[in-house]
Amino acid sequence: MSNERTESDTVVYTLSEGIAWVKFNRPEKRNCMSPKLNRQMMRTLDELEFRADVGVLVLTGEGSAWSAGMDLKEYFRETEAKGLGAVRQAQRESYGWWRRLRWYQKPTIAMVNGWCFGGGYGPLFACDLAFAAEDAQFGLSEINWGILPGGGATKIARELLSFRRAMYHALMGENIDGRTAAEWGLVNEALPRERLTERVTAVARKLLEKNPVALKATKDALRRVGEMTYENAEDYLVRAQEAANFFDNEGRKAGIHQFIDEKSFKPGLSAYDKTRQGSSKG
Repeated sequence: MSNERTESDTVVYTLSEGIAWVKFNRPEKRNCMSPKLNRQMMRTLDELEFRADVGVLVLTGEGSAWSAGMDLKEYFRETEAKGLGAVRQAQRESYGWWRRLRWYQKPTIAMVNGWCFGGGYGPLFACDLAFAAEDAQFGLSEINWGILPGGGATKIARELLSFRRAMYHALMGENIDGRTAAEWGLVNEALPRERLTERVTAVARKLLEKNPVALKATKDALRRVGEMTYENAEDYLVRAQEAANFFDNEGRKAGIHQFIDEKSFKPGLSAYDKTRQGSSKG
């Protein structure tokens, strides 16, 4: 009798008070990403993206790992044995859901509870925010078995780290812990393992208070402007703001009304009250 997981069982999720807790579910393989898992992750993202009862998505791992990267046996060896077409299909499936996550409709948080290696940097970067256990382990170990960090991992290291740290990280193949990952900028914060879920929950709840249209526009803008000149970014942001105002004018009116007329909130300290959005006088 085979103990191999079914495709649908490689990813699991639960919903709680507006937060979707999504888990890589291959703990026996340190949550390595296989073609099955990649296909199931895309289905999961599809299912959750526009649900009214989901405002934030948290991605974490079952067991002792977040994700130890790509499954060497299933993603590489077995796929390569089937030829170039199968390799390209596997790449489309993995890079596809990472790309989908980068531009997801809802805010996303990586909760790195353990090992995060190689290909795991793809979804790590795709999430908008990232928090790690202090004893989590991060590594680009590809150099140790004779290849470069592919699948975007080299780009991600260069994007998130300084040039010297990215070079050291990729060339040395040494692990760093969660504390160092936070110091270097791979994650926002590192916390004792027993406080990790509590902190991520608190951040998710804060995000749930914000205007969802503004959150999506801000997420997209921060990713887009990184490769723009200042002038191009300025023009893009003016147009993005106009589009967001048109799409969700009631939300903007409510925030202005509560700040100027009611003086019921301070933007630097909290979000406006979305539950009274329809009562705005403009």
